[in-house]
Amino acid sequence: MAKQLTSFSKLLITVLILVALFFGGKFLLEKTGLGQTLEDAVEKQEQEDTRNTDAGNSNSNDASSDNGSASSNDGGLFNSSSKGARDKDDDVLKVQLVSWGGYAPGLYFNEGHLANTQSRYYKEYGVKVEFILENDLINAMNGWIADEYDVIVQTADAFPLYTAPEDINVFRPQAFMQCDWSRGGDAIVVKRGINTVNDLKGKRVAVVVPSPSQTLLISSLNAAGLDFDDVEIIKTSDNFKAAELFRSGDIDAAVVWSPDDLTAIEDVPGAKILLTTREQSHIIADIFFAKANVIAKKKKQIDAFYEGWMKAVAELKTKSNMDKAAKYLGEFNQLPAGDAQFMIDNVYLAGHEDNKNFFGLNKGYSGQKGQDLYGKMSRKFVETGDLPNQAPNWRSVINTSPITSAKLAGSNFGPEKAKVFKPSPKDATAQAISSKPVSINFSTGQHALTENAKTIIDLQFAQEAKTFGNMKIRIEGNTDNVGSKTMNQALSLKRAKAVASYLQSAYGMSPNRLVIVGNGPDNPVKGCESNASEDCKARNRRTDFQLIAG
Repeated sequence: MAKQLTSFSKLLITVLILVALFFGGKFLLEKTGLGQTLEDAVEKQEQEDTRNTDAGNSNSNDASSDNGSASSNDGGLFNSSSKGARDKDDDVLKVQLVSWGGYAPGLYFNEGHLANTQSRYYKEYGVKVEFILENDLINAMNGWIADEYDVIVQTADAFPLYTAPEDINVFRPQAFMQCDWSRGGDAIVVKRGINTVNDLKGKRVAVVVPSPSQTLLISSLNAAGLDFDDVEIIKTSDNFKAAELFRSGDIDAAVVWSPDDLTAIEDVPGAKILLTTREQSHIIADIFFAKANVIAKKKKQIDAFYEGWMKAVAELKTKSNMDKAAKYLGEFNQLPAGDAQFMIDNVYLAGHEDNKNFFGLNKGYSGQKGQDLYGKMSRKFVETGDLPNQAPNWRSVINTSPITSAKLAGSNFGPEKAKVFKPSPKDATAQAISSKPVSINFSTGQHALTENAKTIIDLQFAQEAKTFGNMKIRIEGNTDNVGSKTMNQALSLKRAKAVASYLQSAYGMSPNRLVIVGNGPDNPVKGCESNASEDCKARNRRTDFQLIAG
């Protein structure tokens, strides 16, 4: 009999059941042809059930004896084949997916979701792969525990919820591949009067807890010098409910799926989208993981699965191949190809060099890594009470063998190119989406960064800079009123330039991404306008990091 999850683990994962998060979102039902497709399919199925009730009843006993532990959920609308048939073929690599555009490469390389002889996995590697749609994460996890799935999906930020509980960690889950970055599938919507993340302080915010939506909110608050406790969290069970609460008039902001961000601002006068994962471009990363013993036992299949997927990502840079991928993705989700393409457009497909970067295999890479997301949220989930203890360290829950074993070379397998930023005269005064004051100590009259100052930047802003990879960073130097205004103006500008130079050298940031402003004493902290105390003077000697549109 398959081992089941404990009540605690179920509680953690249950709130993720409907959170395929960016996994298709509500647009599958409201903005695409899926709603009608479902109605037609259900009606057809009801008619079929009516005709075959007696036959179905008599055959169910036979199916039960043949298929053993096959669950009632296995007969769903999207099933590719019976679970019994899957169980009988140990050579097939069984991969659970949810409704999300990031999985197009695998479906493309496999020539659909079923194991078949036309699959390039079979033709090039002699490996059979089957993709199974399962949006219920409890079912997916229990199926994974029972070996009904070899590989299942999650996001790096939510992975601690699977590695920390002892009853799941006993199966030694190991992430071995990054699929994509979310780019627009998630958003924070706000009501009139909220113009920046800083304005969220003290406001009521609806969000699914724990979930990647929570990760998006926490990261946004951190970029404004705020924490989870600085807002009033209204916990919900799914993102649809968060959108409903936002429309109710009793909520100031909500983390929602697209297109609920668009419909919400249409329904609520004065509402707007504050930010999405297009701006916060490196916060939600989709990953595949498997049991350590499965990766060892099925090394040939796992290695082939990774290498073939990476080939597909490289090939999808041409329109004809992308059209083919959209066709297979649409068939898998019972959607028109155009709607499937819309799903793909909301992600960045991670390639081979992206995986090397994500798993820390390129020593020179200083961007966002899996360990950054995983480690940060492991700590945050403990702080918020969603985990009793921190998850194991990142190195113990990953397996990079498929990446290092892959024989892939060439520019098509290269990493994502950094966004090209263009300077604009409006950058110095553009509305910031968030502002984070950081106290960086300089010697009197000096502008050179000390080692301590560099450490402060590393700890208090570098993570936000990597997370919001598609936004410019405005660095504003500020001083107290000691000395002449002219001197302080020049000094504040030099200090801002010193900070920018460090971000360029330490993190490889483009100079055009960094906007340098020297305010001198003209922008004191509220309440410290007169610099009447030493404490106020110290607070005014600060550097503000502001995120603005790129």
